[in-house]
Amino acid sequence: MWKIAVGFALFAALSIFVILKAGDKADMGGEKHGADAVHAPEPAASAPAAAPMAPASAASAS
Repeated sequence: MWKIAVGFALFAALSIFVILKAGDKADMGGEKHGADAVHAPEPAASAPAAAPMAPASAASAS
């Protein structure tokens, strides 16, 4: 029985620590849909696409 109490105390302490660290940034609202949904922007393509590789027969001819 004492193990349950110790486990609960540890879980409660961990939960309070996480909540205090997150501050007001913790979003406990659940899944968002529509205008409330925030999506990260796609990264910009800074490097051009790589050139196509040479055929295997040309590479083995050397």
